[in-house]
Amino acid sequence: MFLRFLSLVLLSFLPLSQVAASNYNPALRQDVSEFIDEMVNEHEMDAAHLQALFKEVNKRQDILDLISRPAERVLVWHEYRKIFITQNRIEGGKKFMAKYAEALKRAEQEYGVPAEVITSIIGVETFYGGNKGRHRVIDALATLSFDYPPRAKFFRGQLVEFLNLTNKEGLNPLLPMGSYAGAMGYPQFIPTSYRDFAVDYDGDGFADIWTNPVDAIGSVANYFVAHGWQKNQPVVAAVKTLKEDNSLTELRLNRFNRLTLAEAKAAGIEPTNQQLADDLNVIPMAFALEDKELYLLGRQNFYVITRYNHSRMYALAVYELAEALRN
Repeated sequence: MFLRFLSLVLLSFLPLSQVAASNYNPALRQDVSEFIDEMVNEHEMDAAHLQALFKEVNKRQDILDLISRPAERVLVWHEYRKIFITQNRIEGGKKFMAKYAEALKRAEQEYGVPAEVITSIIGVETFYGGNKGRHRVIDALATLSFDYPPRAKFFRGQLVEFLNLTNKEGLNPLLPMGSYAGAMGYPQFIPTSYRDFAVDYDGDGFADIWTNPVDAIGSVANYFVAHGWQKNQPVVAAVKTLKEDNSLTELRLNRFNRLTLAEAKAAGIEPTNQQLADDLNVIPMAFALEDKELYLLGRQNFYVITRYNHSRMYALAVYELAEALRN
């Protein structure tokens, strides 16, 4: 209980954006009042508690601006790579691996996910806990649930799970901080991911992904296994040649249609490893370098990384950072 109390104290000292906001007083918002009724009737939560809580929950215009902003120019791989594959991030990863070597080794043995891959996810997501988000999670989820119609249904589900989580664990829902989309802690789990994959890896009775790197390590490994990580299998396969007249129109798109290796070969791709079975499922991909293109075949473990973030470049950044840490 002391560690849980300490976690809450630490959370309370995280920065909170001082943006002018109106609150979600249920007496003034029928949609909030109806949501509270739902939580009482379907999740057996206390009405008076929720009514008092939502009077302190703020509508955040800056969050609406962030999620609604026009898409910036899509970076190509060599530009994206410069953001995440840096000497500072590599050195930070080495320090993280040294400090939490015991937990990482145990996770690798129990889950089959390499220590450097777990570390790389945490490094890409939050720079090893250095940037876990500056928004109150409940403000973010309420704002997107009640005032962002395009994805209100999704975020309403996340708000439900967040309140269930804080109620179950005895946490003050006004304290946890995260991203503008409600992702939390070292691994940036949304509430449903916390519900499904967070683990109490140090055995203190609380899966604390906000202030406890050991729990975050176990939770990331558990997430990967649940999504099909294959122990001792590679993430990508190198490509030896690519015919000029290749017919793989999705090489440069952020798509995840998996082909058999035989189909990829028929379209013009020749893998470096000639021993790969023709019935192996692969994702043929091309990434722009400064003066040429990098061709790869994504294996099952590459696909698993994209279940964390649906971007090929994100997955490749995680892979390359993990390789730098491993080497």
